[in-house]
Amino acid sequence: MSTRRTVRRLPLHLAAALTIVICLFPVYWMITTSFKPNRDIQSEHPHLLPQTWTLDHFKRAIDAEGFGLFWRNSVLVTLGAVLLALIVALGASFAVARMRWRGRRQFMLMVFVAQMAPWESLIIPVYIISRDTDMLDRLPTLTLVYFMMTLPFTIVVLRGFIATIPAELEESAQVDGCTRFGAFRHVAFPLLAPGLMATLLFGYITAWNEFAYANFLIIKQQDHRTLPVWLSSFHNTFGTDWGATMAASTLFALPALAVFLLLQRHVTSGFAAGAVKG
Repeated sequence: MSTRRTVRRLPLHLAAALTIVICLFPVYWMITTSFKPNRDIQSEHPHLLPQTWTLDHFKRAIDAEGFGLFWRNSVLVTLGAVLLALIVALGASFAVARMRWRGRRQFMLMVFVAQMAPWESLIIPVYIISRDTDMLDRLPTLTLVYFMMTLPFTIVVLRGFIATIPAELEESAQVDGCTRFGAFRHVAFPLLAPGLMATLLFGYITAWNEFAYANFLIIKQQDHRTLPVWLSSFHNTFGTDWGATMAASTLFALPALAVFLLLQRHVTSGFAAGAVKG
């Protein structure tokens, strides 16, 4: 029976392995290219592994003008948008999951519509509003835009997590003397850690990688650019500096990879499994 089950699942495993290879190969090629000298990058017969390893591309990327400044801008904008979205979404999702009020279903419908809407279609309206309110070329404008982009998803996910936590746990705490806010803070909030980590990861990756709004809303104040826009600056009179571009892209991807590795255990863990035991 075990052999039959293995043979039956073999096509599924092969398809999964092929999908992983297809998804990871561009990342592998980006990393290996960043270590290749220019002559190997432009060779007519490329190799899967560098024949000669070099760190010159990383040095050129780090020494490029504005690297540290744009890195700081990306960190400030991303963290500001994600934390603001978590704070607002936590209150909204609690109100939807725990309270009964008129218009609650309509509110969630609006949240789902906002989540499905393509944000690229709103670039022109956002640009016009920012221009008319004198908010162009400012990092807080990008922070607010990224906050609006991540807020609907954050509300939807946190609402699902809160709805899964038994309300009896909070009611028991209120019977013992806690206020409603105290019961939520001491009982429900610790159980929301996986949901908070999942939404934080999504918001971080969305804001960290966003290019279109950062390119259209930061025009004159070049010191307010973020890393995705900075990556497009590796051009010279002879074309694109692919080695430096790949090295800068590798450096750009490292924070997102680090955040994912730190949070993935919390995202996949059970969040209320132990709360109702005993």
